[in-house]
Amino acid sequence: MDKSNRFFLKSKRSFRRRLPPIQSGDRIDYKNMSLISRFISEQGKILSRRVNRLTLKQQRLITIAIKQARILSLLPFLNNEKQFQKNDLTTRTITSLKK
Repeated sequence: MDKSNRFFLKSKRSFRRRLPPIQSGDRIDYKNMSLISRFISEQGKILSRRVNRLTLKQQRLITIAIKQARILSLLPFLNNEKQFQKNDLTTRTITSLKK
């Protein structure tokens, strides 16, 4: 088989198409916390479009909804509970050593 015909061969790998993360009936709103929380990392960062598998319009709406929820104190700006626990432990040990 010559090189010119190789490009037209179909691959034999089958792939399963993933379902979109946002269904047509889902409303993207700052009050819909179950939907919004799926698009935030453990640190509280907004996940990228490539990771979320969203369209550009959906990603923009999700970003706006997350920012509104943060301003209204429905979501934290940062989620670093582990850092606070480490800081509390270090301050306790330092103060206990000084006494």
